[in-house]
Amino acid sequence: MLFNFPALCVSRNKIPSKALLAASGFGKTSITNTVSPSFVWSNGQHMSSGWISMPRDRQPEVMDQPGLDPAEHVRALQGLRRINGISRCVPGLLRHFEKLASESPTTQLSVLELACGGGDTAIELDALARRRHLNISFQACDLNPEAVRIARRNVARSESGVGVFVEDALEPSRSKQFDVVYCTLFVHHLDPPDVIRLLAGMADRARRLVVVDDLIRSRLGYSLAWFGTRLLSRSWVVHHDGPVSVKGAYTPTEILDLASRAGLRGCVLERSWPERYRLSWTPH
Repeated sequence: MLFNFPALCVSRNKIPSKALLAASGFGKTSITNTVSPSFVWSNGQHMSSGWISMPRDRQPEVMDQPGLDPAEHVRALQGLRRINGISRCVPGLLRHFEKLASESPTTQLSVLELACGGGDTAIELDALARRRHLNISFQACDLNPEAVRIARRNVARSESGVGVFVEDALEPSRSKQFDVVYCTLFVHHLDPPDVIRLLAGMADRARRLVVVDDLIRSRLGYSLAWFGTRLLSRSWVVHHDGPVSVKGAYTPTEILDLASRAGLRGCVLERSWPERYRLSWTPH
């Protein structure tokens, strides 16, 4: 997780995902869904041996289990905060939000994070948006009351303006609509039917933009997760859950297919390092 592996493709045009789907055999999707050329050669073949897929094997993660010791939960969230900082997830997300905010600078852009965990991503986004004088408000929710308690404590400690509440990302929204709805490192916890439910629910909640940031399942990604979690965290929970997360993640073609099944057509998928993707969709 410490190294940047640059794209091998030189074309800057978006490439239809049809060729990728044909190669993967995962399913059919709309040819309007596109994938960043970072993932593929210009002829539609796989980018490199680093992206070689491995069979999906979703196993229980320790942080998903009830009864986890609160101290271990906090330690694990601290490790994840450090890993996410290395991955530069926050600047990549804010780039999408900043573009929307600049279109109507006098109108506040409302943003919701689903499955927020300890709230670190929303807190960092809020701080970065303030430094850039962007008119954006952030809310975050999680099904786990313990995670919400930790997130609220982190908000208070950071003197952040993020609002945090309990809500199930997979259930019909009980909250209002937001301009932007996003999630990070959540999709790999779910099996395909629940991914479809999640994406459809995000589309219902979002007026202007949906963004999903998550891991890519590959042998390279697994190796980086194994070494990276041990270098960047002392939490045994993170050491276990990091590699397990990669094994449960989706390939770009798979997530594009699931997005299409959820009714999100016209998605764009971009690669972010070390082995992550960022899927974005704008309601038409």
